[in-house]
Amino acid sequence: QVQLVESGGGLVQAGGSLRLSCAASGRTFSQYNMAWFRQVPGKERECVARISWSGGSTYYADSVKGRFTISRDNAKNTVYLQLNSLKPEDTAVYYCAATRHLGIVLVATLYDYWGQGTQVTVSS
Repeated sequence: QVQLVESGGGLVQAGGSLRLSCAASGRTFSQYNMAWFRQVPGKERECVARISWSGGSTYYADSVKGRFTISRDNAKNTVYLQLNSLKPEDTAVYYCAATRHLGIVLVATLYDYWGQGTQVTVSS
């Protein structure tokens, strides 16, 4: 069982930065591949970044590539998402999620555990 708690969201102007954190409980965090999804009302959750259990492999959606960076610290049971050069279209609720599925898993239904979400709002 893994419990995930996100933090770090907020209101920022376009061009600004935020750092999201996701703290995980449990001693098996390092066995999970982790991802950050985002969701706006009326749309499906979109995987914006994913990182392998070791941190050696990452994936980014084209919409955030070059602006967002995912990282993890297995000693601290925490995964991060650095958001730079934010745009109004990045406004969403951001969720972290954990899966034991191997590979670049982008489908939300294949993730086993979810956090409660943190709101990111980017003003123009």
